[in-house]
Amino acid sequence: MDTQISKPTRDHHGHQRLVLPWKTRITLLLNTFNDAARRRDGTINRRLFTLLDSFSLKTPPNPKPRNGVKTFDITVDPSRNLWFRLFVPCHHQSESDPQLPVVVFFHAGGFVYLAPDFKAYDDVCRRFARKIPAVVVSVNYRLAPEHRYPAQYEDGFDVLKFLDEQSHILPENADLSRCFLAGDSAGGNLAHHVTKRVCESKFTHLKASH
Repeated sequence: MDTQISKPTRDHHGHQRLVLPWKTRITLLLNTFNDAARRRDGTINRRLFTLLDSFSLKTPPNPKPRNGVKTFDITVDPSRNLWFRLFVPCHHQSESDPQLPVVVFFHAGGFVYLAPDFKAYDDVCRRFARKIPAVVVSVNYRLAPEHRYPAQYEDGFDVLKFLDEQSHILPENADLSRCFLAGDSAGGNLAHHVTKRVCESKFTHLKASH
């Protein structure tokens, strides 16, 4: 939360006025931008979001460690732009438990906005990988309203099947028998329902909880 207090200034007429802190102004600007991207018929103007990307709100993967974590983008199905960002901590050393749990994370955004490569989610998943520590898989699922229910849930489940069938893409110390699904807001909804489906299905290596 921005704890700065608005400071009074004077305009060119000498009248006193309050100026909002810069973080608050940026937040309001982004909210206005999001509102403008919503059409009256419920669809989204993706061109505006492409413009938003140009303001450096996205971050590329870092195969070389940054803040103790390496990241890679892994494609699951290019036909539906299904991929995930893999976060691997670099300095995990534990004689009692050399294996790392796997955290599968689903981002927020009302099923409509955002992605794993947005800086805010790259930062939070990087922090999870370093602090837990864990191997983190941040899922890029298809977005509504272009892709309607149950596309998002199918994408989440298919990423887990991919991890189970292609476990060699994970680091050797990743323990799929300790797989945890997590998310915030809409992502939390995805994590819950995908976990429920996983528990009703058969996997070779993966065991999931949330």
